Amino acid sequence: MGLSRRQFTREFKLAALQRLGTGASVAEVARAFEVNPNVLHRWRREFRQEPGNAFPGLGKWRWEEGRVAQLERKIGQQALEIDFLKGCLQRIEEQRQLQALSPKPRSTRKSKASEAGNPPAGRAGSR
Repeated sequence: MGLSRRQFTREFKLAALQRLGTGASVAEVARAFEVNPNVLHRWRREFRQEPGNAFPGLGKWRWEEGRVAQLERKIGQQALEIDFLKGCLQRIEEQRQLQALSPKPRSTRKSKASEAGNPPAGRAGSR
């Protein structure tokens, strides 16, 4: 059966970096903490790049605050657009219902028969 990788806590990593900061060599700290020197170099690089986001913990993604804020703004904008479109759809549906309930207006345009002076077909004219 294979060996599983060791997992170090944030506090452990920060303690190792603090010891490096006191002037101890990478080799000394690596021996004291029983880690590979390359691991210490990686931890130091990660901490220098993003001190606030370094070593977030097991299984957590590193999200910059700006990215999270950008995504939250996008969600808010989409929510506003959805509400707007729902309102538009509701108004269109109300107009359709009103048109279906209201009687169709009669045409005011005269037929060709009445334009020629003849009464419309089907009506008996009085003479």
